[in-house]
Amino acid sequence: MSNVNPEKLFVGYVDGVTATEPVFPRRYTLTHSDLTGDLFLTIGTHYAWDKINPLRDEVLSEWKSNGSSLYYCVYVYIDQGQYNQSVSAKRNEIFRRELPLALTAIRYGDRFLFDAYPNLDQAPIIINFISAYPQFARQESWGDFHGISV
Repeated sequence: MSNVNPEKLFVGYVDGVTATEPVFPRRYTLTHSDLTGDLFLTIGTHYAWDKINPLRDEVLSEWKSNGSSLYYCVYVYIDQGQYNQSVSAKRNEIFRRELPLALTAIRYGDRFLFDAYPNLDQAPIIINFISAYPQFARQESWGDFHGISV
């Protein structure tokens, strides 16, 4: 997985969420600045819709339960609100290239939660690529957080 520069990652907790509570519901909104390379991670019980720009290049994610076990569910919007297959193909390529960095940033940014609940490192990561084009609309398993270096 990719390395994160801690000086470029800014983490904010909202909706009464703390560094270690609650685990569920816990939602993540990861955005970035193309100009500075800064990453902004908002952790709350709801997504930070006010932080999302029209480019829709954010990564949204949350903890979900499947019976007695948790898994980490990620959503990326490939089509950017428009329907142009060549643009979607390029965005799909960019998301796939940058997702390891995004997952590393999320894991590092919420490291106190993982320290408090070490079993979360073994939770499966499910990525949902959302697109109107079938070749980009996929759900994939991306392993777990255990292999992410922080």
